[in-house]
Amino acid sequence: MNPETEKLMQQLDQQYEGAAMKPLYTATVTVTPGQAGHARMSGHAHSSDGLLDLDLAFPTELGGHGKGTNPEQLFAAGYAACFHGALALVARKAGVDASKAKVTCAVTIGRDPADGGYMLAAQMVIDIPDTERKKAEQIVAQADQLCPYSKAIRGNINVRMTVV
Repeated sequence: MNPETEKLMQQLDQQYEGAAMKPLYTATVTVTPGQAGHARMSGHAHSSDGLLDLDLAFPTELGGHGKGTNPEQLFAAGYAACFHGALALVARKAGVDASKAKVTCAVTIGRDPADGGYMLAAQMVIDIPDTERKKAEQIVAQADQLCPYSKAIRGNINVRMTVV
């Protein structure tokens, strides 16, 4: 790990005790509808810092043209990246090299049998090369407790974690 990354990891690993959330960063994204008048079908997402600038579209599996990303892909990317960050912190504390770890997240949208609306489910596949399976499972369980995405969706979205 390079010195700059090591310094950042140490900062992220500092304990915090307080009565309220201590904001560290806020991401702001604005979504506008495209010609369909419905951003999920044809829209555009743009972040306040300009780093995110992409078209949104229904995937072909849902009858769309598929020429843009969609909320499920964005959620999967965010969850996988966030979980990988938590995994790296936990692995570091455990003395495990997670520099080649891979987190794959699949997010499914479907109909909700409870109310007829829509719901999400997620499947996480985590690979920590050269790590004993039991140790990898312990690291994944601890990362799941640390990850802000996992905390936000716990009890709301069915998530299946698989260590390979």
